[in-house]
Amino acid sequence: MGKTIKEIKIGDTAEFTKTISESDVYLYAGITGDLNPAHINEVEAGKGNFKTRIAHGMLTAGLVSAVLGMKLPGPGTIYMGQEMKFTKPVYFGDTITAKVEVIEVIKEKILKLKTTCTNQKGEIVLDGVATVLPPRD
Repeated sequence: MGKTIKEIKIGDTAEFTKTISESDVYLYAGITGDLNPAHINEVEAGKGNFKTRIAHGMLTAGLVSAVLGMKLPGPGTIYMGQEMKFTKPVYFGDTITAKVEVIEVIKEKILKLKTTCTNQKGEIVLDGVATVLPPRD
């Protein structure tokens, strides 16, 4: 099991890093049904804002889920909510680091964590706050 509320303190951090591949984007599109040409059609995406295909924003957000569910608090965590803003596109081949930091403990049972994803250039591509219920004692 992951860390319980008694084992966690404000300021604790954890992270996960992954390079986003074309396969990741196609698998995510197939699983979710989000076949937006901005993600899967290079010709059509080339006519858009970013001039090439980009990863789904929620694929990037999924990396935050990986940190919460596997590292901090870890296995047994219930992801209750997420406020987020996508600040830059994620391109195929970008290496994204999802980081969480404990910022608040509510009634000794719920955690708020700052959530940030950055690319290999150190640019923030996702910024937000997650609410989770860590594993019980």
